[in-house]
Amino acid sequence: MTRIQVSVPVYLPGWLHQPLRRVKHAVFAPPAPPAKINIWGERQVEWTFISAHMPQGSGEALEFGCEFGYLSLLAARKGFHVTALDLQPQNFPWQDSRVEFLQGDLLQLDLPLNSFDLIINCSSVEHVGLAGRYGIEHMETDGDLAAMQRMLALLKPAGTLLMTCPCGRDTVFAPWHRVYGAVRLPKLLHGFVMEKECFWTKNDENRWVSADRAAALNFAPSIHPTRPQDSSYALACFVLGKSEKDAAVPRAS
Repeated sequence: MTRIQVSVPVYLPGWLHQPLRRVKHAVFAPPAPPAKINIWGERQVEWTFISAHMPQGSGEALEFGCEFGYLSLLAARKGFHVTALDLQPQNFPWQDSRVEFLQGDLLQLDLPLNSFDLIINCSSVEHVGLAGRYGIEHMETDGDLAAMQRMLALLKPAGTLLMTCPCGRDTVFAPWHRVYGAVRLPKLLHGFVMEKECFWTKNDENRWVSADRAAALNFAPSIHPTRPQDSSYALACFVLGKSEKDAAVPRAS
């Protein structure tokens, strides 16, 4: 005999619902983190950092590598008109008149210099130029450095770049991502003014913990051959500005 499971909603009064919720959360605790050190939970660290440092605005914002669109929508809530940029098509589960999706390559698009009050770069630049992922077809060894210089040129003189990226000992895990350490990270940030930085590493329980720069840049990263989410690295979070020199001399496209 075939058995069919039917879900029937049960409505409870408010005075009973909340106590039952507390019992449920006490009995059915959230799942423990994976035993193996990986990047589990990185988005919570990155998104909360960017959210905490995103200014109020009425100007123009660019999210580079928008993917889910969460940070583009947040910038719109803060008052910005947002260009949500990604190499691949996106299908946001929402629509907002202040957010315009633009598909294309940052290094190829004709965007006006010194035009953005805010640029968001949440774990995106480390993929630029690594063929084989996100629709990237051609290998460009310094594509990430070129992308950062392009963002520097697009940022207004008094603008802000909010950025996160993998850090640890300098490594390229093609086609997945780069990891920025003592050698590559200064090249990546060249020309920007450091306004704030913070770093995170994983502890033995696979939980993100605050760390100093030296410990984060000395973190030994690892990679899984088929599942990038099972890789491991430290995280760097930055609030960056534009130097007076770079503001005074517009860069060519």
